[in-house]
Amino acid sequence: MTPLERVLTTLGHKEPDRVPFFLLLTMHGAKELGMTIKEYFSDGKNVAEGQLRMRAKYGHDCLFPFFYAPIEVEAWGGEVIFNENGPPNSGAPIIQNPKQILNMNAPTIEGNDCLEKVLECIRILKEEAKDEVPIIGVVMSPFSLPVMQMGFEAYLKLIYEKPEVFEYLMKINEEFAVSWANKQIDAGATAITYFDPISSISMVPRELFLKTGFWVAKRTLARIKGPTGVHFASGRCLPIIDDVARLGTSIIGTSVLEDLAEVKSKCNRRLTVLGNLNGIEMCRWTKKEAKEAVKNAIDKAASGGGFILADNHGEIPFQVSEEILITIAKTVNKYGQYPIK
Repeated sequence: MTPLERVLTTLGHKEPDRVPFFLLLTMHGAKELGMTIKEYFSDGKNVAEGQLRMRAKYGHDCLFPFFYAPIEVEAWGGEVIFNENGPPNSGAPIIQNPKQILNMNAPTIEGNDCLEKVLECIRILKEEAKDEVPIIGVVMSPFSLPVMQMGFEAYLKLIYEKPEVFEYLMKINEEFAVSWANKQIDAGATAITYFDPISSISMVPRELFLKTGFWVAKRTLARIKGPTGVHFASGRCLPIIDDVARLGTSIIGTSVLEDLAEVKSKCNRRLTVLGNLNGIEMCRWTKKEAKEAVKNAIDKAASGGGFILADNHGEIPFQVSEEILITIAKTVNKYGQYPIK
């Protein structure tokens, strides 16, 4: 099977030839090209080449043209702070006072330099991969993006104290997210990951999610012109699986803090489970520990399809070694062959 056929089979809750696995690598491409992280992300051609080299090396089942989380805030005019050994971070919040929000409009995608680099990367990957390897685009949830736009404390106050301003912020963020997602689809992305950590119960209670993030996701996902998956970026999802299943999405990312077998059972063929290797622990795993973690995940969730092995956060840390990534790949290829024994 091709990687795309393998993934589509498991999404249909059938067993492919082996368990699909996604190594969601971003910064590692800089190592492949001998560049600094900042230099690497300065050009879409670099990221495309890095993704192609990493897939050739590890044999995983996707290409991941995700640059860094604050690229969307950068598109709104925000600052990005680059690190030598870790992911770029947001600078000062672009919203310093809630009064600014009602005068804001969503930025356009066309001509937005940082976003155009991503689209260039996707087009190159599509040309190289054809229809054999899924290309996974990314948007930040309109409900989660404000943490970078204005800071966590200010955002929570906005939700509770200024609901009408909150609704307007959701409106313009939704317009941006839909446009950004569809531009990625048009460029060649196979599907879109909807990163929504603030909707996880690690961040807000289910009651608040059902009043806010749920409806934001419902409206946004319905307007994206391709398949989607919802990822909570290490946040817990077990108590809201039934709610996520109502969103019309295909995949749910689960936390390492949750039992994979329990998550798979509760999804009950409505959602494909993505996860849930511990990315932080992965930085100091031995080869034996890596093998055990992969085998354990396969044992718990692979039977019957509906499972893609991946890390639990949606981005493998820069400090994870090539040796461990190769060990993960070899273990999936050895123990992930269907039928699972």
